[in-house]
Amino acid sequence: MPSSTRLPRNPVDAEDVRDRVNAALSAFMAERTALLSGISDQLGPVADALREFLLDGGKRLRPAFCYWGWRAAGGGDDEPGIERAAAALELLQASALVHDDLMDRSDTRRGLPAVHRRFENLHRASGWRGDREQYGASAAVLLGDLLLIWCDELFQRSGLPAAGVAAAKPAFDLMRTEVMLGQYLDVLEPVAGDSTDADAPDRARTVLHYKSAKYTIERPLQVGALLAGAGPDLVEALGNFGLPLGEAFQLRDDLLGVFGDPAVTGKPAGDDLREGKRTLLVAHAMRGLSELDAERLDTRLGAPDLDPAEIAELRDLVSASGAPALVEARIDQLLTEALAALHAAPIADGPTREVLRALADAATVRKY
Repeated sequence: MPSSTRLPRNPVDAEDVRDRVNAALSAFMAERTALLSGISDQLGPVADALREFLLDGGKRLRPAFCYWGWRAAGGGDDEPGIERAAAALELLQASALVHDDLMDRSDTRRGLPAVHRRFENLHRASGWRGDREQYGASAAVLLGDLLLIWCDELFQRSGLPAAGVAAAKPAFDLMRTEVMLGQYLDVLEPVAGDSTDADAPDRARTVLHYKSAKYTIERPLQVGALLAGAGPDLVEALGNFGLPLGEAFQLRDDLLGVFGDPAVTGKPAGDDLREGKRTLLVAHAMRGLSELDAERLDTRLGAPDLDPAEIAELRDLVSASGAPALVEARIDQLLTEALAALHAAPIADGPTREVLRALADAATVRKY
């Protein structure tokens, strides 16, 4: 892409990365669908659910950062193996989302029933025996596990040179370990943490780093760069760019989880409040509210019987605490830090730096 080329409105579409990743996912799912059909015709609903979950939506941010990490290290724009390797990150993301929705008891994802709800509905419509909620949960666990297996398979079979895959595999594996442990810490905090104590913001940042920041931007960039043979200086520089940017991305997501428009997010209004997410936004809110209001927020956050009126009340409390302004300021600070690191990174290709800058803006503004 010449430096004078105008970037698309959504930088994920630069060099048709989204379309190329979607094509790789579509081809992979066609192979997997044939495999499932050969095992049993009863697996048709599984194939349909996975195909629709993977191909109908998704920002493709992780594959985009993987691709541009590859380009930052001198990888070519005409190597089909890189879009297959990058697409493996989308399978990992899908696995995490299927399990996350189950753990959070979410009803929807991208405006459609979450996978566990989809299989509950199948159980109900089919008139089957037993507990439909347990069936839906069991199906979601198994489908999420299957996607996790497939992400490794697609990465290993990307077609890229074996030396590059071997160099990138430790970072790929570390990314998967980090996100699972971040998920566990996210589950632990609502039941064991005290949102009013002095360590709550630090614990929230730890969850943020390992559940999202590293996994969304830092590791995909580094995986892509290592696939192209990057040395340690570039890998470190991409980490210095990717970690603060990933933190800013998640902080924006936390704001959207409380104040976002369901028509844009695909999730119910105030979904993070319903799920009891103990985010940095909540930690700041606890410190900015009166003792009585903080107790009210702490007590009702994630309550199983939380109704829409209470969600609106809790949103008002978070807003009145001043926490959103603190989070917005932190996003700006992190973006500045990330862009400074990008400016200093040893990236010879000007267009790659330009796209990464645009992706940084897209990841933190999130208007599409």
